[in-house]
Amino acid sequence: MALASFPAMAHVRLIGFPMDLGAARRGVDMGPSAIRIAGAADRLRALGHTVDEAHNIDIPLREELPATREGRPQYLATVTAACAQLAMETAKSVRDGAIPVTLGGDHSLAAGSVAGVATALAERGERVGLIWLDAHSDIHTPATSATGNVHGMPVAHLLGHGDEGLSSIAVPRPAVRAENVVLVGLRDVDQPEREHIREWGVRVFTMRDIDERGIAAVMREALEIASRGTGGIHVSFDADWLDPIEAPGVGTPVRGGATYREAHTAMEMIADCEQLIALDVVEVNPVLDRENRTAELSVGLMASALGLRVL
Repeated sequence: MALASFPAMAHVRLIGFPMDLGAARRGVDMGPSAIRIAGAADRLRALGHTVDEAHNIDIPLREELPATREGRPQYLATVTAACAQLAMETAKSVRDGAIPVTLGGDHSLAAGSVAGVATALAERGERVGLIWLDAHSDIHTPATSATGNVHGMPVAHLLGHGDEGLSSIAVPRPAVRAENVVLVGLRDVDQPEREHIREWGVRVFTMRDIDERGIAAVMREALEIASRGTGGIHVSFDADWLDPIEAPGVGTPVRGGATYREAHTAMEMIADCEQLIALDVVEVNPVLDRENRTAELSVGLMASALGLRVL
């Protein structure tokens, strides 16, 4: 297997973000270690990339935080501070000409990873497109969330809604424009989120769209939307986008997700478009996994997004 159209000598910076404060179920903070154990750095080096894996964000454990959990939403101040730190790392990566690959950790991290990429692009007069691969839309605000879990809120905050601190990490705000945001593979969306999607004009492809049209047609349109007038595409991949049969190690599994081949095809098309500027790999939970299968599959998909080909 070898590289095809993706730049053969990209500089990839792996950033560990071991946080589970945005989620209800424990264990996803061990995701970065599981992904590294599954051979992420070696797989990318085998493709010809230079890989820097020394970057990690220091995040307090739940046990170190006050028992009040800072009110509701849960741990919002700590999550915001950690996301701001992550944003500095992803912005620096883009300025340095590297591709930041953030290893989660729960999906609230995208409020920081995407914001940092947006900030770096804005400094050169460009904006970022966002493809969100997830079973869930993650477009709640604190006012609409029934759980108070911040991992269900990052898209809303990247669009400039919700909490003032979490939605203002990018400079300028908002981090992304709705016209360049695409949510792909949804199959579990709450009513307030449906209203936000319609009100804010976010493009969505559900699993029904993938069933009816095929993953290739959906991804072609998603890539066109995210790349239209932007300086690059940030792909935020939640392992629960995959069907639980393929990826059992996730905290919020939903039946009927992307198959193994659909997921690899999507990632291969992302590599083909040559617009990938950053990648998140999130919600891998080794406590719930079986023999590290979800982490290993996530590493394989990461490699496909960064140029792995059969021929």
